[in-house]
Parts: sequence; structure tokens; C-alpha cells
Amino acid sequence: QVQLVESGGRLVQPGGSLTLSCQASDSSFGTLNMSWYRQAPGHQREWIGTTTPTGAYTNYADSVKGRFTISRDNAKNIAYLQMSSLKSEDTAVYYCTQTSIWGQGTQVTVSS
Repeated sequence: QVQLVESGGRLVQPGGSLTLSCQASDSSFGTLNMSWYRQAPGHQREWIGTTTPTGAYTNYADSVKGRFTISRDNAKNIAYLQMSSLKSEDTAVYYCTQTSIWGQGTQVTVSS
């Protein structure tokens, strides 16, 4: 069973940029859609976006469209979430997922 590990979360100032990574444990990663979600304190988990196995098509939530970009490198079994123009409301734990498998999450805090 594939395992997913997110990394890259940290404290960042409003307006800043950050890239998160999602490392998969095996090559089945490249055969599946890959999604990012986030969960802020006191809120339900929110879908951010999904990319197809080749990365040819990606859909985003309206709340992040134009600011966030999902990409993947199937040769390395890794996906990325590039975030820019970050706002305080982007503060959350960010998760990557494929099918029913979730990573442990990585904390992003946007604050001055």
C-alpha cells in the first residue's frame, strides 16, 4: 500500500510563497489522480485541487485558483503544491491524497 508524506510547511508572511511536497512510496503514484486538501482549525477539510496521472489536467478550488499550482514528477513519485500570494486564511494543515490514502499533513501558517 502506497504511503504519502507531505513536507515543506512553515511560517510564512502574508503575500509570500511556499512550495509543499508530497512524496509517495512507490510507483503506483504515477497511475492515479493526486489531490491536495487542507484543514484549518475549526473547519472541515477543504479540497484544493486534483491533477490527473500525467498532470495534463488539473482542477482547482475557486479559493486558490490563480494562486496555487499543483504539479507532479512521476519519475520521482512526488507531487508539489506551489502557493503564492498567501493570505492568513490559507493557514491550515495541508494534506495530499490518492484514493483513500492520506499523508500525515504539514502545517502552513501565514502570519506577520
